[in-house]
Amino acid sequence: MPIDRKLLEILVCPECKGALKYDRANQELLCNHCQLAYPINEKGVPVMIADEARSLAEAEPES
Repeated sequence: MPIDRKLLEILVCPECKGALKYDRANQELLCNHCQLAYPINEKGVPVMIADEARSLAEAEPES
């Protein structure tokens, strides 16, 4: 389920208050600054709780 564009314009990362990018494939909102991915539930509602977010830093392979 796609996220509403107006909602995406309003939402910010709860940690740094930075802009979020929508990842349609994974149904997440991404904060590049904090390296967190906030899930969007099956009803299309973003879960904007840092403890519920997935770390993007852990997903990247180490060199």
